[in-house]
Amino acid sequence: MLSCAHHARALLPTTTAKSSRIFTRLKHSSTTWNNVEHLTCIKTHHTFRLFSTSTSPSMGSVSLSDVPLQYPSFRRDESVVDNYHGVPVPDPYRWLEDPDSEEVKEFVKKQVELTESVLNKCETREKLHEKLTKFYDYPKYGVPFREGDKYFYFHNTGLQPQKVLYMQDSLDGEAEVLLDPNGLSEDGTIALSTYAVSEDAKYLAYALSSSGSDWNTVKVMRIDDKKVEPDTLSWVKFSGISWTNDCKGFFYSRYPAPKEGENLDAGTETNANLDHQLYYHFLGTDQSEDILCWENPDNPQYTLGASVTEDGKYVLLYINEGCDPVNKFYYCDLSTLPGGIKGCKESKRLPFIKLIDNFEAMYHAIANDDTVFTFLTNKNAPKYKLVRVDLNEPNTWTEVIPQSENDVLDTAVAVNESQIVVSYMSDCKHVLQLRDLKSGALLHNLPISIGSVDAVSARRKDSLFFIAFTSFLTPGTIYQCNLESGVPDLKIFREIVVPGFDQTEFQVSQVFVASKDGTKIPMFVVAKKDIVLDGSHPCLLYGYGGFNVSLTPYFSVSRTVLMRHLGLVFCLANIRGGGEYGEEWHKDGSLAKKQNCFDDFISCGEYLISSGYTQSKKLAIEGGSNGGTLVGACLNQRPDLFGCVLAHVGVMDMLRFHKFTIGHAWTSDYGCSDKEEEFQWLIKYSPLHNVRRPWEQSNDISRQYPPTLLLTADHDDRVVPLHTLKLLATMQYVLCTSVENSPQTNPILGRIDCKAGHGSGRPTKKVIDEWADSYSFMAKAVGATWID
Repeated sequence: MLSCAHHARALLPTTTAKSSRIFTRLKHSSTTWNNVEHLTCIKTHHTFRLFSTSTSPSMGSVSLSDVPLQYPSFRRDESVVDNYHGVPVPDPYRWLEDPDSEEVKEFVKKQVELTESVLNKCETREKLHEKLTKFYDYPKYGVPFREGDKYFYFHNTGLQPQKVLYMQDSLDGEAEVLLDPNGLSEDGTIALSTYAVSEDAKYLAYALSSSGSDWNTVKVMRIDDKKVEPDTLSWVKFSGISWTNDCKGFFYSRYPAPKEGENLDAGTETNANLDHQLYYHFLGTDQSEDILCWENPDNPQYTLGASVTEDGKYVLLYINEGCDPVNKFYYCDLSTLPGGIKGCKESKRLPFIKLIDNFEAMYHAIANDDTVFTFLTNKNAPKYKLVRVDLNEPNTWTEVIPQSENDVLDTAVAVNESQIVVSYMSDCKHVLQLRDLKSGALLHNLPISIGSVDAVSARRKDSLFFIAFTSFLTPGTIYQCNLESGVPDLKIFREIVVPGFDQTEFQVSQVFVASKDGTKIPMFVVAKKDIVLDGSHPCLLYGYGGFNVSLTPYFSVSRTVLMRHLGLVFCLANIRGGGEYGEEWHKDGSLAKKQNCFDDFISCGEYLISSGYTQSKKLAIEGGSNGGTLVGACLNQRPDLFGCVLAHVGVMDMLRFHKFTIGHAWTSDYGCSDKEEEFQWLIKYSPLHNVRRPWEQSNDISRQYPPTLLLTADHDDRVVPLHTLKLLATMQYVLCTSVENSPQTNPILGRIDCKAGHGSGRPTKKVIDEWADSYSFMAKAVGATWID
């Protein structure tokens, strides 16, 4: 379920999906069933792309075109000037905020034509596409989960557009397809997002998204005969699905339907998402009959998530006001409702009791024995701890597992009635333990390799549970652990094998880089074995740095191909703003301290050069969403340091982001330009507002921006495309078209995909197409040559 921090993170400028009773970590890796890196964008025959280019050896970049390109010319509306606390700020491309405008469509069309002419000259494009397709064609499996007397899991045979849901009566029984989204659209753009199986395993409630949009439509299937029921729930967004144990229906969250007469193309609109509501749906009824269980009309920006406890007694309500790991926590004893949930229809709310009614900390329920609840919390514990409270004595809290001195308590899942599986993050890698639920005492360390625990699939009533593991050189391992004997029996249940991949070809190291203020920043470096540190290698530096999101080791098809065939060194920077070292690490890279993120990332780039891995002209940087903001800001601040920039679906207009879709939730990390102090933070690094001509900032007339590729998608209703469009127009104007014989001959390109969103639900072909485009552009820019 989407609850507490998990629910809040569904709103982030990132992508993730959760299922009932499987704790899946939020990070920029892929799960074992879907090796699709964070925020990939795409190309099909219907793709709109924004690109543009030109040439110059300055700053080490390589010519991407035989002749200087003619960028399209578009109007600047100089009359649009906003006044922020007495500071006038022009916004000449405000007209690009209207996705339905014919002028915007023409802008996209012209950029598409320019871009394709450049990509066609990237020599490695077709080779990369061929190798990526071949390498990606391997079986992918998800961690099994159990409901009723059945097991369920996801599987993709290799190149299927979407993962398929299977079920079996036992772990060694014959598996059969339960739900195959690939038959729901010809182009594979309808994806399964959220799902939940009823307690008796007779029904599957599942949410479908179209073209990558955050909007979902919930359907219900009868499991025994796979018949899809008439139940159809619309306008569902940022929602989990949680069945009551009587299997009569489920809780879900939604927004009000558009007002009559509003013509809304769900997924391409930009209006703010407000008035999130919690509903209960009874099977076999129309959505109009659903029971409104909670809303916050006085706080329309709040978002709601509900979860039914495993014993079925309580429904828990998590309320978030933004993306910080803090939430209110209410509960309702379903057994005390005289008329049941249906009896609350007229009152339009369940009688929730407010256990936590402030936003001071995060509270996530791990387990309960009647009224006694165990929570994972960061209350006075930035590295998290487990605590316990009896609902009958709400002011008396006891500590179960205290905060660790060095490691972050990342997850906790109840299993085998009286035990919990806990995962600690230790220097950006995971450590698994089995502990006693009542006392918190350590029972056993669970031996796993160095890497990431992607998921723990467990039920408290079961002695058997599953662990999904991955690392830079491990495509995926699913462990099965049996606790029946009292001693954990851990063995490999399923190993993901990539034909032709030999992990002994590569090496992984972790270094700690001193940032501008002396803080040590962890960074993973992955490369072919025994490389010579002579500065000759193309290098790709990836980062995120925000919203408490942790980057941990993960396997990547695309980057493995790049290392093997382009000699690339891949680097993952664990900069501040993430959650790698707890809430203090997060806070040190947010709000007034956001500049720390950029300083950390720049310092990592400088280290790679000084240590002999690469040189400026061969150093590419990449990030998506908040990571797109990161590389956009670093591009403005140090254009001399990089040889190529790949910015995926970035938040680029830091003064107006809060006005569109769910952007208001991100003010917890960024601040808001409506407040004078916070405006002063934002205007200093906003990518859109800090494009400068490098040759005017130095004595070197040849200085310019490196080859830059901005990527977005038409159905991205998380970080709406206007961010990328406005930055693209601004960069092309300031650096190129407004200057006669401009020194800026390196390309400033854009790419916008059709029928795609922020990254989630993207079909396999689109993913591979985007990889081939962006990385062939990068290869050309940094002068990487093909290695057979």
